[in-house]
Amino acid sequence: MKKLVMLLVALLLPLEVFAVTADEVMKKSQAAFLYPGKDFKARVMMKLVSKGGQERVREMTMLRKNFGESGGDQKYFIYFFQPADVKDMTFMVYKYPRKDDDRWLFVPAISMVRRIAAQDKRSSFVGSDFTYEDVSGRDIEDDTHAISKEEKLGARDCYVIKSTPKTADVDYGYKLAWIDKTNSLPIKEEYYDKRGELYRTFTAEEIKDVKGLPTITKRTMKNLQSGHKTEVTYIKTDYNVGLEDSLFSERFLKQPPKKWID
Repeated sequence: MKKLVMLLVALLLPLEVFAVTADEVMKKSQAAFLYPGKDFKARVMMKLVSKGGQERVREMTMLRKNFGESGGDQKYFIYFFQPADVKDMTFMVYKYPRKDDDRWLFVPAISMVRRIAAQDKRSSFVGSDFTYEDVSGRDIEDDTHAISKEEKLGARDCYVIKSTPKTADVDYGYKLAWIDKTNSLPIKEEYYDKRGELYRTFTAEEIKDVKGLPTITKRTMKNLQSGHKTEVTYIKTDYNVGLEDSLFSERFLKQPPKKWID
């Protein structure tokens, strides 16, 4: 009888190990990383650091509002304070599940709103190592996900998820993401090019509790090929501030309301 019990345990163990699927892990991660709260506001400092150590700083306010369930529609609004070449520039995203997002950029120097084409989503966001798609997040339905392994990253127990794009219209072959089992946040990501070589890394440098919601308040994206990196720090962060739907319009791209960007 004892041997029979041990045999049953051995047979059932793999089922327990894989009781959580990769898609479930990624959905929880998306909810924790991109959808916490009904809305979100942060003052953001973005530091661009060259291989030689030269630094450029961009300061902005980021606003985000959810429309519907977690994983559903979202809208983003970003206003730039500095430096001079981007001052008063604004960026807006309408994010949709399972279809291309809409993105607009207002360039004050020429007083023109420019639509960002869907194929440009992997382009650099204002000269940083983050892409336009990185800002609002990639739809999890665009990739095939698999649990590669489970391991500790520092003191954190993580699932390591391999995500492979379903189409070839992106600049990487696959991505590995270390997802914290406790808070579901991505602690680290590695991007591999189509030859299988690591070329870009994301790391969560600091996580704070904001109104009971674990929030990555400092993150770094590094391009290993160029040696360039971008450090992003949230110096003021808040949730459920009551953003109006009307804020996310072309009108406010040109004249952003001070009450929300200050």
